[in-house]
Amino acid sequence: MKINNFGPSGVNPYKRQLNKLENAGKPARTASDKIEISSTAKEMQQVSQLSENRKAKVEELKIQVENGTYKINPKEVAKSIANFYTKK
Repeated sequence: MKINNFGPSGVNPYKRQLNKLENAGKPARTASDKIEISSTAKEMQQVSQLSENRKAKVEELKIQVENGTYKINPKEVAKSIANFYTKK
């Protein structure tokens, strides 16, 4: 037995749900985008610049150690250790 035109024809009840899902994935458009860099991020950028200087210093020290020309100043080592433990 064949039933024709049972219920509202041409209406897809799932169409509304599909439209909602499609629109949910799209971000709302704004007139203009704006980026603000926080002070913490700015500090991190400065630290990365310091790390480049530090890398250069470490490479220089590696070369001195390999060549046998690196000299340790025991007074400065002792002074820095004392400063580390007295600073709180």
